[in-house]
Amino acid sequence: MTAALYVDIERGPYPGMGVDCWGIERDARKYPGPAPVVAHPPCQDWGTLRHFAKHAPERKACGPAAVEQVRRWGGVLEHPAGSHLWNVKNMPQPGGQQDLWGGWTLEVQQCDWGHPARKLTWLYVVGCAPGDLPPMPSPKTPTHVIAPAKSPAAREAARGRHIPKSRRHLTPPQFAEWLLEVAATCGAP
Repeated sequence: MTAALYVDIERGPYPGMGVDCWGIERDARKYPGPAPVVAHPPCQDWGTLRHFAKHAPERKACGPAAVEQVRRWGGVLEHPAGSHLWNVKNMPQPGGQQDLWGGWTLEVQQCDWGHPARKLTWLYVVGCAPGDLPPMPSPKTPTHVIAPAKSPAAREAARGRHIPKSRRHLTPPQFAEWLLEVAATCGAP
């Protein structure tokens, strides 16, 4: 069985998918293995807008812990494109060489799996080769935006299409299913 780590148990799709779910109340950092994982560690402290986040050492510690879990058990870690976690944990950039654990990085846009916004995402994969991934969906056009645009004209064009902060982090069910397929393909390195 695959494990879904650092997931929103109340509102996310994983509890209904027959996987071993580890959220905040279960402390995903303590996942003992041995099944491959899909890891969604909190991104506030690692993303490009991390300077706006309230400092939370325990929350920040989830990112490096998730990298170590993927490296130990195999699977996939999902984080926003440009995540500072990649530099701290020496993970390869998208399209780069594999690291010492056989890990590699792929950039995707979550709107292809049904997220209303583009939501560029980096996937760190350990335990399978790029050619072993399940088929990816056709590219889609986003209908909403996450961050306000910088220019007044762009802000006006995006009026009414912003995703509320409470829903931005939620994983589209189709994306969750695909990530579980990726993890199932991955074995421990």
